Amino acid sequence: MSTLVFLEQHGGELQKGSLGVLAKAASLGDTVDAVIVGEDARSLAAKAAGASKVYVAGDEALEQPLPQPRVDVLAAIVRDNGYETVLFANSVLAADVAAGLAARLDAGLNWDLVDIESRDGTLVGKRPALQDTVLVDVGWRSTPRLALFRAGSFDAGEAAGGEPQVEEVSVELQEHSTGAKLVGHEQEQSAGPSIEDADIIVAGGRGLGAPESFTLAEELAGALGGAVGATRAVVDAGWYPYSAQIGQTGKVVSPKLYVALGISGAIQHKVGMQSSNVIVAINKDPNAPIFEFSDLGVVGDVHEIVPKLTELVKQRKAG
Repeated sequence: MSTLVFLEQHGGELQKGSLGVLAKAASLGDTVDAVIVGEDARSLAAKAAGASKVYVAGDEALEQPLPQPRVDVLAAIVRDNGYETVLFANSVLAADVAAGLAARLDAGLNWDLVDIESRDGTLVGKRPALQDTVLVDVGWRSTPRLALFRAGSFDAGEAAGGEPQVEEVSVELQEHSTGAKLVGHEQEQSAGPSIEDADIIVAGGRGLGAPESFTLAEELAGALGGAVGATRAVVDAGWYPYSAQIGQTGKVVSPKLYVALGISGAIQHKVGMQSSNVIVAINKDPNAPIFEFSDLGVVGDVHEIVPKLTELVKQRKAG
């Protein structure tokens, strides 16, 4: 089976999620190629470990992070080379590109997948259902097969093999694909890593009591070198920005360590962080649902425990 992976890049860096999808595709045993679109495409090709070939499209018309020009590029590559499968890591841009490509190629698109496997020569995707309580098998009736994977599904591990072959592609853009222009691009400034890429996340819930109490989460995250997350209830109350929301209607994360401060652990939040390697919960309610799936639970007041924990972490790092 011939597979193509869309490697999304921003600011001169390949996105962690798409590299994870590439690593997963390479582990299935078939030849996997990749495509990078944008002004830094050529310089990033060498970082696509696991790909046999990397198509790079760095035309000036592709510099802006807009979906339709990328649909043109992918559609031409898929048609010209007969790829049977195209894989994406979910993001705002990748979701638009995947949907546009499905419409352009009249192809089937399975979204919100968390895994994929080769079974008797056929690809089978795994998709959560019933509020993530079960996994169901999904497939495709025809080729090309398109798949969009939930953020954090795969680790961007080291893949075997040398540097991929690089092939530059030039694609004539459709008239309607050049109709939109990006007139401004504002990026939130952050001192630490984003919650999608962070190995450590400290998340706060309504149990913190007030928006100013989020300094507890920020200081602990700073000491640990991690990022700050929040529950939907906190975001809806205006305590913290939406960009930090973790859960069913927010972002899905899978850090090595997830510290939950004053979070009850409702199913909607669990969906967004349950794949974390280690989950530590601090909550004064001993019956909070989050303790049912935490690796370590601490029953107590976050306002008493967290400052002491932060100071201890700082002392250990200083020593």
